[in-house]
Amino acid sequence: MSLSAREFWTAVHGMGLGALFLLAFAGGFAGLYGLRREWETAAGIKEQVRRLTAGTWIMAIVAWLTVIVGTWIVYPWYRADPPETSTSELRYYPRSYLKEDPNLAAWHDFGMEWKEHVSWLSPILATAVAYVVLRYGFRLAEAPRVRWALIVLFVLAFFAAGIGGLFGALITKVAPIL
Repeated sequence: MSLSAREFWTAVHGMGLGALFLLAFAGGFAGLYGLRREWETAAGIKEQVRRLTAGTWIMAIVAWLTVIVGTWIVYPWYRADPPETSTSELRYYPRSYLKEDPNLAAWHDFGMEWKEHVSWLSPILATAVAYVVLRYGFRLAEAPRVRWALIVLFVLAFFAAGIGGLFGALITKVAPIL
């Protein structure tokens, strides 16, 4: 099996970094949910906060890498305009291919707009969660409202990325970057 450069970077973006982000979410969510004074000893909370801090920062960094690779490496190939003087097939130009067919236009009009704009919320929210975990650390075990606010932000980051990933997979199925 061989991959072109475009296929390689698309796989790194979606299946590599995107999947890592989604997996990191599960650990971070469980860590935030389980960070309770009544469930852990002081030593246990200290260890859990250390892992939670590392995990949330790794997740935030992976989220940033995912959107950066998607925006500046993969997206320009999706967005490329077909040459005006060429009779090239539109299937080599995914955006043009989708917009040309009224039955497929919604994939670009809604799906790619989500990926282009809403998906950027994911690393922003993940970074906010990571910062608060780093800043408040041990005290989060005694602050259930702050912890629940972080869980909400974390879940929103997950949904923004998850829906973006779903759209990316479906759009790639309909109009792959060749």
